[in-house]
Amino acid sequence: MKTFFGIVLVSSLLFTIYVENKSDSTLYSEETFLQNSNQSQSYNQLIDIEEGEVSESTPVDHYPGPNVGDQAIDFKLETLSGNEITLSSLKGKKVILNFWATWCPPCREEMPILEELYKKHKDTVEILAINIDPQYNVKQYTESLSLTFPILLDKDDKINKAYDILSVPTTFIINEKGIITHKQIGALKSFTPLLE
Repeated sequence: MKTFFGIVLVSSLLFTIYVENKSDSTLYSEETFLQNSNQSQSYNQLIDIEEGEVSESTPVDHYPGPNVGDQAIDFKLETLSGNEITLSSLKGKKVILNFWATWCPPCREEMPILEELYKKHKDTVEILAINIDPQYNVKQYTESLSLTFPILLDKDDKINKAYDILSVPTTFIINEKGIITHKQIGALKSFTPLLE
C-alpha cells in the first residue's frame, strides 16, 4: 500500500513539473518585463517606522479606533492603589489619556514629562495612564520614576482593544465635554501646547 501511494506521489510531482515547464515562456521573457516596466505605476513610498514613531504622511485620523472629534469611549478601571476611576466622572476637566507599557522605551522617556505637567496643572487637567501589561511589576516601575498621577491597569485588555491601540505610547487629549481633541501615536516631547 505504501508503494502505491509513493508511486502516486512521485507521478503527481513529475506531472506538476512537466506542466509548469510547458507554460508560455513569453510570459516571463525579458521583453515582456521591459514592456510592463515602461507602464510605470505610481507606488506610495515605503516608510520604515520604528516603535513609537509615526509616519507624518499618514494622518492619525485614518487609524482605527476613536479619532479627533469623536466622543471618548467611557470605561472604568482600577488604579494601582485599588481605587476605581471612570472616565465619564471626569467631565468638566481636560484629560490626558495615555496608553503605555513597562517594556516601551519611548513610554519611559515620556513619563517625566507627564509627571511635570501633572504637578503644574492637576487642578484643571487629569492624567490617566493606562498600563497595557499589568502582568509585570507596574508598581515598582512607577515608584522608580516617582509618578504621582493615576496609573490604571487594563487587566483584561478590554480598554486597549476598545481604543484600538496599535502602538505605545498612544495619547488622547480629551476636552471638558469628553470629545477627543488630539490623538498622538508615539512619544510627545511636550503636552502643554495641546492643552491650550
